[in-house]
Amino acid sequence: QVQLVESGGGLVQAGGSLRLSCAASGRTYSSYFMAWFRQAPGKEREFVVVSSRSGSYTSYADSVKDRFTISSDITKNTVYLQMDSLKPEDTAVYYCAAGLVAASMATKYTSWGQGTQVTVSS
Repeated sequence: QVQLVESGGGLVQAGGSLRLSCAASGRTYSSYFMAWFRQAPGKEREFVVVSSRSGSYTSYADSVKDRFTISSDITKNTVYLQMDSLKPEDTAVYYCAAGLVAASMATKYTSWGQGTQVTVSS
């Protein structure tokens, strides 16, 4: 069972940047896809980006494309989300997830972190 822990959230001004980290431990697999989702109060969990662990495949939500970048360090079992040009609408709890398929549906992922809060002020 893979265990995921997010970190790096915080409060930033619009236009600023944050880098989130997701550290994986336990039973990890090279075939896993790593994803980031976010959820604002009263809203459904929203897909942000997914990547193969090697980084050879990535898919971004249109809302974050050209602003967010996913990367990973396989040797550290860690995936990162670099967030630039942040907007107030990016405010949410950000979750990392792992699964055997690349998907935009949260239900396709089998392991989840506890989330880290990102707040963007205007």
